Formats: sequence, C-alpha cells, structure tokens
Amino acid sequence: MKKLWWKDKFNIFMAAIAYLTLLFIIAAIGTVIMKGFPHIGKSLATPEIQFAVKLSLYTSLISTVLCIVIAIPVAFVLARVDIPFKSLFNTLLDLPLALPPVVSGVCLLLFFGTTAFGAWLEEIGLPFVFTIKGIIIAQIFVNLPFMIRVMKSTILSVSPRLEFIARTLGCTPTQAFWKITLPLSRNGIIAGTVITWARALGEFGAALMLAGATRFRTETLPISLFLNMSTGDLEEAMAAANLLIIISIISLYIFNKLGGDFIGGTRGV
Repeated sequence: MKKLWWKDKFNIFMAAIAYLTLLFIIAAIGTVIMKGFPHIGKSLATPEIQFAVKLSLYTSLISTVLCIVIAIPVAFVLARVDIPFKSLFNTLLDLPLALPPVVSGVCLLLFFGTTAFGAWLEEIGLPFVFTIKGIIIAQIFVNLPFMIRVMKSTILSVSPRLEFIARTLGCTPTQAFWKITLPLSRNGIIAGTVITWARALGEFGAALMLAGATRFRTETLPISLFLNMSTGDLEEAMAAANLLIIISIISLYIFNKLGGDFIGGTRGV
C-alpha cells in the first residue's frame, strides 16, 4: 500500500520548500500586479505607453518570424543530418543562452559598431546601432538558440520511419519534409513561436546595449519600464510591467498546453 505523503517527515519537509518557493514567486509577481493593475487603463492611454506597445509588437513579431525561418532548417540539421563537429556546433549555437543578455548586447554593439562589416551595412542603409533594426537583431540573437532547441526536440519527436516510408512511396526529401515532418511538428512550432515571441517582447539587456534607451525612438515595453522607474514614474512603469506579466502568463500557458514537454526532453530524446 502506498504511503500517504503527509505521513512522512521527509516528504513534508520537501513539500514545504516547494510551496514556499511557489509562495515567494506568487507574492513577488502579485505585488506588481496589485500596484500596477488599477492604473493600467490610464497608462495605456498615454502616448508613451502606446508607442512602446506598438514598437514592442512590431519588433517582436518580425524577430519571431525570422527566428522560425532560421530555426527550422538549423534544427533539422541537428536532428537528422550527421554533419562534422556536430556536438561542437550544437554547443556554440547554445552560447547566447548562457551569456548574460547585456554581454550579448556588447558583442552585437562591437560587431555592428566597430567592424568593417558593420560600417558596410551602415553605408548601404542598414544601420543597427541605436536603431529599431538593432532591437530586432538583439531579439533574434538572444532568442534564436531557444527556438532552435524547441524545434530540434520537436523534430526528434517525429519518427524518421515515417519520413522513410514517404520517400519509399515516391516523395523526395523535400516533399517528405513538407508533408510529414512539418505537419507532425505543428504543436512544437506553435509552442516555440508563442514562447519565443513572449521572450522577444520582454528582451531588455541586449536591446538596451545595441539600440539604446531613447523615448519615442527605441522605447519598447521593457525599455519604457526601465526609463519610467529611473525617473520615478511608477504608474507607467507598473503598467508596462503588468502588460509584460500578462503576456508572459498567457504565453507560458499556451506553451505548456501545446508542447512544454519538448523542452523537458520527454518526446523524442
């Protein structure tokens, strides 16, 4: 007979730690919601918050689409193709995940601001330093490895035998990819897209270093939160924080509902 968990002191101790951790997280987030939610309607009517929302949506949507376009082929290579130095390749792709976002921003700032390649891009009309384009590239740099991880686990969850059967029935590798692999990866793609978009929407450190923090120019929601906290405008700061929290909660729910266990490695790993 299975022993009830509350009759074991060790289990009670471990459960207490778990619930205290949850309580701390709820208390911290709840404090922001209680202080900011009553003012969110008023703050949303201000030109600054409206600009920040529009810019955040614009940059995050573009960067998320580009992350998807890049991540799918890269993830397919990592999941299906036996390339040279695959382990090293995979490790280096994950590097931006391990770097502090501010360090990633410094790397991008130096790359686009001090190299011949960056100067050439500026000459042809593609400046990234202190521009909206810089926000987008910062979001891509930080979030692309995460999207690649999700897509790799998703593709690994699709049995290669199905692709092989499709090829024996006359499909080319390209047709098997479009007709078998991608449709069966739908939930993982949706889940990865939603959480990558939410992460892009909340990107701060790398975007701050590369694009700067200029009101009504490079002011996304996280930047607006930072600027308003710096100047003591708590109402607008809390409004920005509440919007980011609400988006994060919804995105996390969708991610866990559709494919959260892809990251956990319970499918196809």
